[in-house]
Amino acid sequence: MLRCCLMNVKAPGCLYQTNRAGQCMLQNMRYVSATHNISHKNSTFSSMKWFLLLVPTTTFGLGTWQVYRRKWKRQLIADLKARTSAAPYNHPLDVEELSRMEYHPVCVRGHFDHSRELYIGPRTLLVDGDAGITTHKRGVQSGYHVVTPFHLSDQDMTILVNRGWVPANQKNPNTRRAGQVEGEVEIVGIVRLGEKRAPFTPENQPHTWFYRDVPRMAKMAGTEAVFLDAKAETTVPDGPIGGQTRVTLRDEHLSYSLTWYGLSAATGFMWYRLFIARRPLL
Repeated sequence: MLRCCLMNVKAPGCLYQTNRAGQCMLQNMRYVSATHNISHKNSTFSSMKWFLLLVPTTTFGLGTWQVYRRKWKRQLIADLKARTSAAPYNHPLDVEELSRMEYHPVCVRGHFDHSRELYIGPRTLLVDGDAGITTHKRGVQSGYHVVTPFHLSDQDMTILVNRGWVPANQKNPNTRRAGQVEGEVEIVGIVRLGEKRAPFTPENQPHTWFYRDVPRMAKMAGTEAVFLDAKAETTVPDGPIGGQTRVTLRDEHLSYSLTWYGLSAATGFMWYRLFIARRPLL
């Protein structure tokens, strides 16, 4: 038979065997090709399966991270309230020591120099350290903090004191003469350090400051770089409203964590339905 094939003799048996061998070879090639395609599809499907699993696991991790962030934020707020409510420091002021005492109250005695007032603003009126409570009998919510040099009686030192908030229409001291305290007074204030300029916040200008830059403000007013927020108890009629230290921080971590956990649950269900149950998503 092989001889017939080689000699190209048209023998019926030779042609039959040749056709059968070709069909077997073609079937084998189709089988190998189909097996390769199935293997490739399974490999791609498996890779996609584990890659997409990152979505629910990552969002679950972000939700858990927000839970810890909320715990940290609530503890920070509690620490700030406890520090601002502590007994006031009643010793001669030391600039180096005060730099490590932010949010701690101190008691000082001296007199104001109203001729060198500075203003930080615009600012929202704070009530109990919270900007969310802005209802006031004056009905004004936007204004300025009045920062006044304060010369200490027991030390040859002048510091900066944020006397409090005034509405924009009372920024001019001539509109609140009755509130310009004269003579020696004793006040309790909260130690504050400088703050960084937030994005898109304008640069500070002489006498009007958009953010608290203690070193530059002190240089301009000719004082030491010590800044106190006068407590609410220092408020006088027709004067700035004290107690403008923010101790209530923005806390939206609960809503963030619920959002991430919701996304994790939704994408986890979709992953299970598609790759484990092998059902269409819709």
